[in-house]
Amino acid sequence: MASGKEVIYLQTVYMTDSSTAEAALKRLKKTHTGLLAEIHKAIVGQEEVIEQLLVTLLARGHCLLTGIPGLGKTLLVKTVSKALDLSFKRIQFTPDLMPSDITGTEVIFQDPATNEREFKFLKGPIFSNIVLADEINRTPPKTQAAMLEAMQERKISIGGQDHDLPNPFFVLATQNPIEQEGTYPLPEAQLDRFMFMIKVDYPNSDEEIDIMKMATGEAPEKPNSVLNAQQIIDLQGIVRKMPVSDQVFEYARQLVRVTRVTTDEALPLCKKWLSWGAGPRAGLNMIMAAKAYAMIQGRVHVGTEDIAAMAGPVLRHRVIPNFSATSEGLTTDDIIERILEEVPQKQKLS
Repeated sequence: MASGKEVIYLQTVYMTDSSTAEAALKRLKKTHTGLLAEIHKAIVGQEEVIEQLLVTLLARGHCLLTGIPGLGKTLLVKTVSKALDLSFKRIQFTPDLMPSDITGTEVIFQDPATNEREFKFLKGPIFSNIVLADEINRTPPKTQAAMLEAMQERKISIGGQDHDLPNPFFVLATQNPIEQEGTYPLPEAQLDRFMFMIKVDYPNSDEEIDIMKMATGEAPEKPNSVLNAQQIIDLQGIVRKMPVSDQVFEYARQLVRVTRVTTDEALPLCKKWLSWGAGPRAGLNMIMAAKAYAMIQGRVHVGTEDIAAMAGPVLRHRVIPNFSATSEGLTTDDIIERILEEVPQKQKLS
């Protein structure tokens, strides 16, 4: 049974009676379960990565995937797009890639009937619901900037005219953490535009066996569509309207502010191990991610535990370890874990 608060909230969103609202909550839970089942027809394991991808999509964000080649990042994104019935394009970023190769360009079109000439806009691959920007750090800053501007504005300007990108619009960029020669690392200001940095790790022993069996046996069953574009837009609207208590806002505020090493609020461990902390966008993304995370768990109220669950991928690319942390063998995730241990979830409101 859904709680009274959940039913009242869904009644407000759907403007309907309690029985219909409760049915809507059950439908959300069932949809999430069905979506995971379809994705796992082609993907073995990676539950946490899939969950974080769905959170980013429902929160209208974009994410950066990091992991060595061959871990199935492209297959994962393709499978998600099929399960959501969304258009998908992959862009391989190379040193000679130009902004127009991504956004599109104007060409001269001649009408065969009248011989009149006019400019016609040919859309680039960015005009898709889901765009995989593969190895984004291998293309020059000019092309990176064009991509990141489109992500932020959700439209592009060509020849003085604005062209809206499809809705929903979701960018997943990948970086290879091993090969850094000939790359153009994204500056911190550009990294901040991504809601999440998601780590794609090696499969465990059992999953590796399953991967070999799936890849060398009969062709796996193709995933069926569980949602469509309009249903995703509706879910994004529900996430946006979800209420958040002052206590949850305060917890998110504290997690962000204690990382800022130049302020009096910084934790001693942050002053010791960080060279830079998170900006205001981290708090905004933490709240939106917690809302989406709570919803896919079948809840319409956000708790501090949801903030804590989303803190890792939100802060991972926004806090920068210094030499002291590196020399002690500490990763960014290690530092974030210690921050979560230091900051209590039950905040006293001022």
